[in-house]
Amino acid sequence: MNTKSIPRWQLQTAKARFSELVRLALAEGPQYVTRQGKETVVVLKAEEFERLNGLARQPKSLVRFFAESPLAEVQLDLERTPDYGRKVDL
Repeated sequence: MNTKSIPRWQLQTAKARFSELVRLALAEGPQYVTRQGKETVVVLKAEEFERLNGLARQPKSLVRFFAESPLAEVQLDLERTPDYGRKVDL
């Protein structure tokens, strides 16, 4: 989302219409609140905040993360031809 298209609320309006501000943040996405004409805070869904801050639910272990990955069933050919080095004339 382009930050120019995010709705802006003056602080006084945001305070007076806080329920509407929260409803719109939940329904339509982030809402800027301005103070003295400057963007000061953004109101957004808690799950979006958690996702942005890495607080979203994490797998219990790295092993489980890879086991549940969509790529878990992909078969990779990891075989390589042996590298015996190269001959060097000294």
